[in-house]
Amino acid sequence: MRGLLRPWCVGAVLGLFVAGSLNLLTAEDTPSSPAKDSKEVAAKEEGNTTPPKLSKEDEYYELMRIFADSFEEIDRNYVTGVDRRKLVEAAVRGMLTELKDPYSNYINPEEVTEFSEAVDQEFGGVGIQVRFDDAAREIVVTTPLPGSPAYKAGIQSGDRVVEIEGKPVADFGAGKEMQTAIKMLKGEPGVTVSFGYKRGTSDDVKKVSMKREIIQLDTVLGDNHNADGTWDYMVDADKKIAYLRLTHFTSRSATEMRDALKKLKGEGMKGLILDLRFNPGGYLQSAIQISDLFIDDGKIVSTEGRNSPERVWTAKKFGTYSGFPMVVLVNRFSASASEIVSACLQDHNRAVVIGERSWGKGSVQNVMDVEDGKSKLKLTIATYHRPSGKNIHRSPGDDEKAEWGVKPNDGYEVKFNNEQLIQYQISRQKRDARAEGFEKIEFDDTQLDKAIEYLREEIAKAPAEPEKKAA
Repeated sequence: MRGLLRPWCVGAVLGLFVAGSLNLLTAEDTPSSPAKDSKEVAAKEEGNTTPPKLSKEDEYYELMRIFADSFEEIDRNYVTGVDRRKLVEAAVRGMLTELKDPYSNYINPEEVTEFSEAVDQEFGGVGIQVRFDDAAREIVVTTPLPGSPAYKAGIQSGDRVVEIEGKPVADFGAGKEMQTAIKMLKGEPGVTVSFGYKRGTSDDVKKVSMKREIIQLDTVLGDNHNADGTWDYMVDADKKIAYLRLTHFTSRSATEMRDALKKLKGEGMKGLILDLRFNPGGYLQSAIQISDLFIDDGKIVSTEGRNSPERVWTAKKFGTYSGFPMVVLVNRFSASASEIVSACLQDHNRAVVIGERSWGKGSVQNVMDVEDGKSKLKLTIATYHRPSGKNIHRSPGDDEKAEWGVKPNDGYEVKFNNEQLIQYQISRQKRDARAEGFEKIEFDDTQLDKAIEYLREEIAKAPAEPEKKAA
């Protein structure tokens, strides 16, 4: 019946998505209808045909009624049967679309695990990184992660996975090999998974079983590996120039960075390159902690939103790594937390920024549990501001002349065209995997070269250390 707001409709549809953050009114909770009717009668008796202005509570109820009535009509009367959940999820996504904010989105139950793994760089698995060989239709191990079940089982780079849980990879279906393989290899920790692989030119299939473990991907990497598989953080051993590449900002990143800096300090580091190219961001708190490692006072970043009062984070002197020149590398894909760090170090004259103008994302998202955590809502709640007060966020319609992103320091812009970007990524992937044939596609990284050149000059300017005399 049109216009009837049924309690089951409000509870099942609206209550499905709200985890205690909104005070939704059901039919039993609404102000009594006689009071409302008496207002309308009084208005008519006075000759006033303008409907009385609704209170915020009444307006909210009326808007929810539109949604619930529409849902009920579709559910009851549409020509074919409908999936109620899909209808409601589409409505939620429609609301988010209306915000015209690409960073706010709804994450359904099927997407929650993948979302959490991407943010935390942590998952249950056997610890191998793989690629798909289109020509051979095989899954190739690019690298086993040190200390992982696969590493302990002796899996090596170049091994070809041909079956998982007794099912041949060739039977997964054309175009579904990688997706299916990853889904079967990843999963609940402690559960045993088996697969068969070939090594080298041999056609013999070796079978191995191992228990999944929690795999935590390192986010602080170097430029090359040592012989034992660990990262070599020195990019110029003679001049003691260190190189740290940060891939994401997870809850562990600041600790990883601190450990690497402690090691480099012990090795006599004289200059540091912090590579944030292709870093999409991550946790705000991680960006604050990493910035605080390099400046000893002053503002790091501030945030402010409609329902979030201004908050300012400042640096503390304890634990600061100083006394050496720094470069931050950024490119057009450095975003969010990457821009907080690079802007902070640039504004405090702690580092020179080299590369390309960054992405331009100056907004903060809060991830809220919906359905008691079964699904999530990622919603923009605030904007952040760099210490200088300059804008970072690139709004729709902003052109290259507008103020947004983090720009390289004057004289230090080094751009890559699309072909160079692709070659860089291929080279980087090969080097990370320690794959054979890397030397055949070595890439001239002019952005990194510029950073090394700058630091060599800065180190040369530093006063010579006094010669130590034996007692």
